[in-house]
Amino acid sequence: MAVSRINEAGLNINQYGNRNLIINGAMQVSQRATTATGVGDTNAVYPTLDRYRYIIGGSSTGRFTMSQEADGPVGFANSLKMACTTADTSIAADERMFLQHKIEAQDCQAIGKGETGAKPITVSFYVKADSAKTYGLEVFESNSARQCTKLFNVTTDWTRVVLTFPADVDDGSSPIPDTTAEGLVLQWQLHAGSNYTSGTLNSSAFADSVNANRAVGIDSFYSSTSNTFFITGIQLEVGDTATDFEHRTFADEFARCQRYYYRYECDGSHDGVFAIGHSNTTNTSYAAVHVPTPMRAEPAVGFQTGSSGMRVRTGSGSSQDLSGLNIQGFNANHPGSVFEFVATTSLSNLTAGQASMFRVSTNDFFDLDAEL
Repeated sequence: MAVSRINEAGLNINQYGNRNLIINGAMQVSQRATTATGVGDTNAVYPTLDRYRYIIGGSSTGRFTMSQEADGPVGFANSLKMACTTADTSIAADERMFLQHKIEAQDCQAIGKGETGAKPITVSFYVKADSAKTYGLEVFESNSARQCTKLFNVTTDWTRVVLTFPADVDDGSSPIPDTTAEGLVLQWQLHAGSNYTSGTLNSSAFADSVNANRAVGIDSFYSSTSNTFFITGIQLEVGDTATDFEHRTFADEFARCQRYYYRYECDGSHDGVFAIGHSNTTNTSYAAVHVPTPMRAEPAVGFQTGSSGMRVRTGSGSSQDLSGLNIQGFNANHPGSVFEFVATTSLSNLTAGQASMFRVSTNDFFDLDAEL
């Protein structure tokens, strides 16, 4: 029989299930793409692996490739890789670039942030690079705009980094709300100008965010086109002790990702049917669309138009490309797994009252985005 061990936060660290607040920490799920090139010219983008986006500030000329790699330490098949393709050694004051992972506020309640009895948190992850570098991990709390940053070192070998952030006890600010908004945000600081590096690193306690104190002491990922940054095995757990990484099944991790982003893609030899509905007018059709898991919020709909995109086919055999697609009737208080899609076509030759079939053409897709 295993003997329970209690850490300083009063938590049983032998309770292995549901410890990790990070989704896709082993870098298994990549619905959008496995590789994205020329990254760094647009802010707040999820280019490849689910739940990981990059943030930029200022007008850096630095660019990189982001990819899912079949490379990792023992026990991990995949990692996220960033490879600098355009260097930027003339760093303007307002420049910054970091990798980000957001955690839903209602999933952060066990931390008790901002209250008496608040608990510390421990973040662990595996990293490697082309050469020795120093970067920073910032934990940012969105509701009160408080943060704490700790530096870590990267070498050419896979190493596990363990960083414990102190409890943010009652500070006069409100606790993390029990909502579907963003709660804690992890930000790997990889490049920053003097606006973010000219102060004193805020590393010992959470404090109101001061830009000058957020990334002091970090190296620049954009310093050379030989620079790489690999990361995997990311775990955030309540308490002051890092436990072994919590491996979940691929199906479990995939479903967690689909709460925030869902892509229906047809890569076979025939069109993919994703809904059956009816035509209301000669250019409008309605259909109930089932998604695998309830989404965090009403998603934005993306789709491709034209002969290689999405089409509606009626009972009479008429098939039309879509010119518009939106969601109707989403209830934020009861977000279910069924939406009503309203599709419009540019031509008016559907037949009102007839059944309609919503299709995605070969090698195309539609997606639903409810990211934080």
